Amino acid sequence: MLNISPDNRINVSVENYGSFKIIEQKKYKSVIQRVLYTILIIFILILFLPWTQNIRSIGNVTTLKPDQRPQTIHSVIPGRVEKWFVKEGDFVKKGDTILFISEIKDEYFDSSLIDRTGQQIKAKELTVQSYMDKVKALDNQVDAIAQTLILKLEQTTNKLKQAYLKVTSDSIDYEASKLNYSIANDQFERMKELYAQGLKSLTDLEARKLKMQEAQAKMISQENKLLTTKNELINTRVELSSIKAEYQDKISKTESDKYSAISNLYDAEISVTKLQNQFMNYSVRSGFYYITAPQDGYITKAIQTGIGETLKEGEEIVSIMPSNYELAVEMYVEPIDLPLLEIGQNVRVQFDGWPAVVFSGWPNISYGTYSGNIVAIDNFISENGKYRTLIAPDKASHSWPTALRVGAGANSIALLKEVPIWYELWRKTNGFPPDYYKKYNAPKNITK
Repeated sequence: MLNISPDNRINVSVENYGSFKIIEQKKYKSVIQRVLYTILIIFILILFLPWTQNIRSIGNVTTLKPDQRPQTIHSVIPGRVEKWFVKEGDFVKKGDTILFISEIKDEYFDSSLIDRTGQQIKAKELTVQSYMDKVKALDNQVDAIAQTLILKLEQTTNKLKQAYLKVTSDSIDYEASKLNYSIANDQFERMKELYAQGLKSLTDLEARKLKMQEAQAKMISQENKLLTTKNELINTRVELSSIKAEYQDKISKTESDKYSAISNLYDAEISVTKLQNQFMNYSVRSGFYYITAPQDGYITKAIQTGIGETLKEGEEIVSIMPSNYELAVEMYVEPIDLPLLEIGQNVRVQFDGWPAVVFSGWPNISYGTYSGNIVAIDNFISENGKYRTLIAPDKASHSWPTALRVGAGANSIALLKEVPIWYELWRKTNGFPPDYYKKYNAPKNITK
């Protein structure tokens, strides 16, 4: 150990060494000032560098079209699991059988249900045909009755005309008999006067009286005949009316039977339609026993497992991921940033699992980010309180990674206007949003 004490101190003279003199002569203040000025100038220059305003958001990878996204296959009808044809991870093509189920409803247990329904349809179709034939027969019957009515009316009309003519003839005969009776009566009266004067004999008087009585009898007979003919005329008129009523009743009854047949025909057609509907339902239902893949893809997860389990209507069975899809990114932005976005706007995307060095303000020097364009913006806010935008790959830029999978995380940077760094610092210090207003280009064809 060194034995240092006040008595053993070594006094060193600085003046005897040149190095200390050089250090004392150095000007430290001027060097520090230069460094500070240089840093200040660099900082001021940096403030004038361009900075790209942006909106950053966290999202995930999805597909561009809804039919390309992961989906679950459902059972359209209730049933019982009988046989599996796939396992998780298998690739299936559209139409490949995934699962076979059997019926669990008692109204569909009959194995010949479709054939029996087809037989019922044929029987009902024959019923429809019989009703159609009946309608045709009733139509023919109506036509026959109408034709008979025409002939009957013509016959009765002729009979009525004959009665009119007979009445006219009997009327003339009656008038003639009246005239004969009047002449005979006058002759009898004159004969009585001549007999009273003694100019005629009693025989002549009685002969004249006999002629008068014969003329009177003939007159009465003609009158009776005229009345009989008038009654025949009235009877013919009544017969004409009764014929119209009788045949009209027959026609009405036949038409009523026809309309009843038509009604039964329509009922039978309704029954046929219902049976045909049931037949198609049974046929289509039988096709649901085999659950098939809706498109090419991979079986990712079997939600229902085992044999003999029952499935409800619309219950999920397996999930499938389509094999052909176009990737996209879902980006959720705050409502305050929504007016800054538009369709076709460029976005830089950084995917989870791919190394990247990101400079949000200088996208051109960022590494590991990929270019995309906004293709859709939701008009309604999502459950997380943000608006969803859909980003598709930019075909003019570098393609996205081939190993990228649906559901992976993604950080999105929507690029906005380029501004100096000092302006961006001033904007964020004051809490202002990024620039929104764009330059307005007035139409050239506007006339003053």
